[in-house]
Amino acid sequence: MRFVFRVTLLYSSIFAVIGIQMPFFPVWLAANGLDERTIATVLAVSTAARVAAVPFGTRAADYFAGLTTGILLAFLASAVSFTIVGLANGATMILLSCALAAAVGGIALPLVETYALHGLAERGRAYGPVRSWGSVAFIAGNLAAGLLVTLMAPAHFIWVIVAAYWGGVLTAIALPVVDLGSAPAVPHDGGNLAAGTPGLLAIIAAASLIQASHGVFYAFGTLQWTAAGLDGVTIGALWALGVLMEIVLFAVSAWFPPMLGPLALLAAGSAGATLRWAAMAFDPPLAALPVLQCLHALSFGATHLGAVQFVARTAPPGRAASAQGLLALANGTLMAASIAVAGQAYAGWGAAAYALMALLAAAGGAIVPHDAAAAAAGALRTITTQASPGQRGVGNEADHGAGLDRGDVVSELGKTVGLRQGTDHAGALARMFHCLQRSVRAALQ
Repeated sequence: MRFVFRVTLLYSSIFAVIGIQMPFFPVWLAANGLDERTIATVLAVSTAARVAAVPFGTRAADYFAGLTTGILLAFLASAVSFTIVGLANGATMILLSCALAAAVGGIALPLVETYALHGLAERGRAYGPVRSWGSVAFIAGNLAAGLLVTLMAPAHFIWVIVAAYWGGVLTAIALPVVDLGSAPAVPHDGGNLAAGTPGLLAIIAAASLIQASHGVFYAFGTLQWTAAGLDGVTIGALWALGVLMEIVLFAVSAWFPPMLGPLALLAAGSAGATLRWAAMAFDPPLAALPVLQCLHALSFGATHLGAVQFVARTAPPGRAASAQGLLALANGTLMAASIAVAGQAYAGWGAAAYALMALLAAAGGAIVPHDAAAAAAGALRTITTQASPGQRGVGNEADHGAGLDRGDVVSELGKTVGLRQGTDHAGALARMFHCLQRSVRAALQ
């Protein structure tokens, strides 16, 4: 129980910070005079810096310092470096300090993931229910930050983030040791990590494409909703709702049937992300936003569960942290590219930039092995058939081999986003995703 409690505190501290920082850090950047393209540049460069640092930090944890020391150092470095961000003035100094903070602090999460996955497995405990407390903390951070941003000047909001980072350092002190197995004899064999685990790179690429599809939302979701007249509390509640659905998924994951393994979860994540961003491209009304936010359970939650579980199960002995670092590297690389593109796309197209994100998510789903995608689609088909017995299912044989009919997709999407009376929303979204994924598969073949 002591180990589970400590891991719960670790996840809670990390995700409370993320819950505060992710929606509202762009607001602080804007308050310091940065425009949309510069904000996107800061976020993209920060992500790239994190990507560059993660493999070195996770490999060092495998071979030298050990996970507990590495986690404590990563938490401490995060707190110090974000204090420097708060003291920075001007776009150039903010950019450089943010890159430094991301580079030294981005190592913490893959180390904690490795620590939790192996420590919980040693003790016969499921990962999902424990990880769900991180999502609870994310919601608490969302709501607290949404309230605080309405009570204080945005230019001072950075110190809320800094305080949260220093609070996290306390949770990383004197952690119980976890046995990860013996390290390999040759420490610098990054190529062998992928070569010894068939399918690892393909699955990591699939998961990273799906996660990267959140780029427009993470960078500009709050700014878009603020411009539409939503207040901080409403915006915080919308973010919290998405994570609440993620919590439900994590909490029940211990009871998933065998057919919902890591690959089926990735396929479900692709479906949820594709539908979510395709709908967001139409700049839906406030009434539709809670429905779309619920898809976060799939777009992020199912994708994350599938990816970390696949990597944990396939990593060679002694390379657990490096394997999770490889996943973080791919996630960060594609997220940095996605955010960089998002800055240009959102500045020119507004909400329509989400269409690019829908294509990214569908491309990730196209990489997932067909049998796993079929299992996830079968579950979705069962749900939609029960919801509307007279409607055609997702996997109707007459649909196989058909290309993307843009008119049909737009028609179904328009019905769903418009929330018209009598519309079969589940069936329309399912058919739209099926068309998009088939077309992406055909393009990749």
